[in-house]
Amino acid sequence: MQIFLEPLHYEFFRHGLIAAVLVGALCGLVGVHVVLRGMSYVGHGLSHAAFGGAVIGFVLNFNFYIGAGVMGLFAALLINQLTKNRKIKSDAAIGIVTTAIFALGVAVISQQRNLNKSLESALFGNILGITNSDLMIIGLVTAITMSIMFLSYRSLLFATFDQEAAQIFGIKTEALQLLFALLLTLSVIVAMNIVGVTMIAAALIMPAMTARMLTDRFSLMQLYSIAIGVVIGAGGMYLSYFFNVASGATIVLFGAFIFCLSVMIRHIRERITLQANLHRHGNLIHSHPVDNKHHNHTDEIKNDN
Repeated sequence: MQIFLEPLHYEFFRHGLIAAVLVGALCGLVGVHVVLRGMSYVGHGLSHAAFGGAVIGFVLNFNFYIGAGVMGLFAALLINQLTKNRKIKSDAAIGIVTTAIFALGVAVISQQRNLNKSLESALFGNILGITNSDLMIIGLVTAITMSIMFLSYRSLLFATFDQEAAQIFGIKTEALQLLFALLLTLSVIVAMNIVGVTMIAAALIMPAMTARMLTDRFSLMQLYSIAIGVVIGAGGMYLSYFFNVASGATIVLFGAFIFCLSVMIRHIRERITLQANLHRHGNLIHSHPVDNKHHNHTDEIKNDN
């Protein structure tokens, strides 16, 4: 037990651990919707746009979070507008909009010839430099995002799997899309100081995909993803302390390890199920495996409702 208590004597580790747990839970919940909506690339893109906004905010003497938030939200809204008529696919819109804003930030830095410490933290992650004010912002964003997503659970569930049907049932899908874009942008911004711009996509995707390997139910997937995000955040922090490796990178690598374990568990479970369905008819042995092709998202909605 002493080995786990030792790092807690240091304030920087306690701050980092709290931040990692909060962001892990936040990314775990938001990541479920990102994965099921096929938006895995958007977290990566929004982080680049937010970084460009942070740079512009720094030049204009704005707060880091204000600059990143305004530009990240602008990028999310612009992507949503460009893809509305479906002539431009979401991956193309994300690539164009977010890289353009990121390039603008890089151009500004090249003129300034000075990379502010907070910008460097956003680019590469600096969880051990988390301050009390950072923790307050992370805690506030986590509490607000989780509250809104759980209160809007059924609407988000319906819109995630069948937007046309959701509109028929009176759900304002466009407003819901904008709300989700705002929550996703806020999640990306508070995660920037934890894992850095280059690894935010992994922080969003890994807990959700790990949970997807363990369950086919939407409600359980959310709960598993939150718990897995917390475990990855806390476990990564302890591993980075004991092995003296960069915290953000260690968190992502530990998340990759947990994901690989979940894939193995899924494979073993499927093999056991296959063996359990083996039948003998004389000298002939055959099986009747469960047909997963017809197990689609609609089944999940029925199960959760």
